[in-house]
Amino acid sequence: MILDHIGIATPDLELGSAPYLALGLSPEGPDEVVEAQGVRVRVFRVGESMIELLMPTRPESAIARYLEKNRPGLHHTAYRVENVAAEVERLRAGGATFLTPAPGPGLHGTRVIFLHPKWGQGTLIELVEHPHEETAH
Repeated sequence: MILDHIGIATPDLELGSAPYLALGLSPEGPDEVVEAQGVRVRVFRVGESMIELLMPTRPESAIARYLEKNRPGLHHTAYRVENVAAEVERLRAGGATFLTPAPGPGLHGTRVIFLHPKWGQGTLIELVEHPHEETAH
């Protein structure tokens, strides 16, 4: 398992990008909207991991609700797993609780699920399964 990304909540992608641009990082590709989560995402790569800036696209999204209660900043940590369904089953068997019953769509065709922050001792944890690349024959 490796750190996939760190999610940073921001009400404005330009303002939220300023510290990372000052550090010399550049956005990786265009911003992407994840409709299922109601966010626009801007990615900065740092080694094998990423910083994802998350801006709400609708007022009822989880990021919008988070920003209503909290200031912009760290929202979650995300870990790459080979098989998200198997990890959910394994963790549920050990008593883990999730925010949704099953994984859903994430950025760049990933499948994701969030563990409840109470289970994570106050930290929202995301599990991310990247699509498997098919090998050419």
